[in-house]
Amino acid sequence: MTPSSDAQTLVDAARSMSDQITHRGPDDAGDWADERVGVAFGFRRLSIIDVSDQGHQPMMSASGRFTIVFNGEVYNYRELRHDLEQSGARFRGHSDTEVILAAFERWGIESSVSRFIGMFGIAVWDRDEPSLTLIRDRLGIKPLYVYAEPGFVSFGSELKALVAGPRFDRTLDLTAVTAFLRHLYVPGPRTIYQRVIKLPPGHVLTLVRPEAPLPESRPYWSPQEAADRGQRTPFTGSEREAVEALDALLHDAVKLRMRSDVPLGALLSGGIDSSTVTAMMQDCSERAVKTFSIGFDRDEHNEAPAAARVARHLGTDHTQLMLTGEDALALIPRLPDMFDEPFADPSMLPTYLVSELARRDVTVALSGDGGDELFGGYNRYILGERLLERVARIPRPIRRVAAAGIGSVSPTSWDRVHRAASPMLPSKYKHRLPGAKLHKFADLMTNDSIAHMYQSLLSAWKDPGSLVENGDDRDEWVTRVLAAPSPTPLSHRMMLADQGVYLPDDLLAKVDRASMATSLEVRVPLLDHRVVEFAWTLPLALKIRKGEGKWVLRQVLYGRVPRTLVDRPKMGFSIPIDDWLRGPLRVWGEEVIAGSETYCGGVLRGEPIRRAWREFLNGQRESGLALWAVLMFHAWHERWS
Repeated sequence: MTPSSDAQTLVDAARSMSDQITHRGPDDAGDWADERVGVAFGFRRLSIIDVSDQGHQPMMSASGRFTIVFNGEVYNYRELRHDLEQSGARFRGHSDTEVILAAFERWGIESSVSRFIGMFGIAVWDRDEPSLTLIRDRLGIKPLYVYAEPGFVSFGSELKALVAGPRFDRTLDLTAVTAFLRHLYVPGPRTIYQRVIKLPPGHVLTLVRPEAPLPESRPYWSPQEAADRGQRTPFTGSEREAVEALDALLHDAVKLRMRSDVPLGALLSGGIDSSTVTAMMQDCSERAVKTFSIGFDRDEHNEAPAAARVARHLGTDHTQLMLTGEDALALIPRLPDMFDEPFADPSMLPTYLVSELARRDVTVALSGDGGDELFGGYNRYILGERLLERVARIPRPIRRVAAAGIGSVSPTSWDRVHRAASPMLPSKYKHRLPGAKLHKFADLMTNDSIAHMYQSLLSAWKDPGSLVENGDDRDEWVTRVLAAPSPTPLSHRMMLADQGVYLPDDLLAKVDRASMATSLEVRVPLLDHRVVEFAWTLPLALKIRKGEGKWVLRQVLYGRVPRTLVDRPKMGFSIPIDDWLRGPLRVWGEEVIAGSETYCGGVLRGEPIRRAWREFLNGQRESGLALWAVLMFHAWHERWS
């Protein structure tokens, strides 16, 4: 959006930007410009609903008032179309894009968005009230970046599109760098660049004058409001009725996300979440659902056998691929292009590879992402409810002494102790990587508040500001939510904190970039906003029970899959990053870390990083994730600085 540009210049700029994200839409391309107001759209299409030319974008509404580019899906478009046809609307094709435009004309933009069930990043130009409106889905499943400087605004699904625009300032946001080193991702609405924001999930941003400062976006939905509403109007039925209500909601969410004019399948890890989604897909399908999983060459990280057992029970058409450290090494050079903002969640590697595997046979895949954040699946929620409030009551000097005692024993030594005692321990105490978790617990004990204890649990580097020249580390959302009195109890506040930042900026960003890099669309039925809102009406006892999370979701699954196939210690989509950094990735790590006083053009200080590397190699502390973050930032900086 820029004034005083001729049509060809505008189209060329939009095309050069959209060409950077061809992987997101290899099937079709389009552009549009209105030189009178200096607006241009470029688009790349992955054809899924109405693969004919009737689904081509940019698309104009029937009256010519609205022009749209739209990334994602509105799953309930058939129901919306029926309502619109009852009001006199007529349609040329059967795409959801055309339905969105008709809805805007009939109901207005914000009223329409509140009716959508889906994942989307939308840009729409209103000719009659000259304005550009940008919209992001409620949970942040689809991305939307906005760049602004006086007289110019650009937007896109990935940063690389903005970088290729006619104007772009690459000045880094050092607060974002510091936050990245703590979290392994950049929490929104910040990005790694000072002049770029992520449009927050569930927000609308309307632009009228590009020469004016970027206006504040406004929310149409938020997890905080969903949580508050759920606490005010809790579910009052029996446990059985809660299970039945969730079952019905999830079944509808899965069925809606199976609407596709191209082949679809499921990403199956064998855990509670993906097994539930896959089982419901199989309920809705007349043929064997295609399922895909990734395995690892380390037993403690390998969920492939469990996924295969679930697939056999459900009767799916299953494919799996094994991943080694050498595979990871081969993929590393591609990561900075795939993740054009610094990103260091190691599960991006298997996520990309399972997406690549699935794309050989399908164009759409359903996944189980979101179940942990909605239904209390993470160990930290259980730990928080049991320990954090109790630990906070212990005088801090005593906690510091205890933490020093735990930290004086290396994680590998704690692992040996745990293995020796394991035959005598109940199954709920048989954790993976107990030494690393004990050291994490020791770190959190030194903090002065529950909010900062939780932040410690989520931190790769305990003090990332010490690594960044002129760095600052502000984590307002997490600490604000944890310090608030509502929602209660504490575990619910942890879930809310994760739904606001960790879910959209780590998990969903990872899935979007890794899958779209292979031109695969991943859909996440557990994050249907109706499921999220229902989850907030449930008491904690229906989520966490007897030290185990996702109780109500497990009951839904147990009606379809024997619990013996899915009840086991949680692995997640983790990879053996510590072993790989000491093994096949060590030479690469040494080359980056060993020789410099500073890194990345002086952005990072070298001494604390080199010290951590030595301690890691000597087994004094399990700092693999922290070092992985440095290595990923280095790779990103080399590509994009």
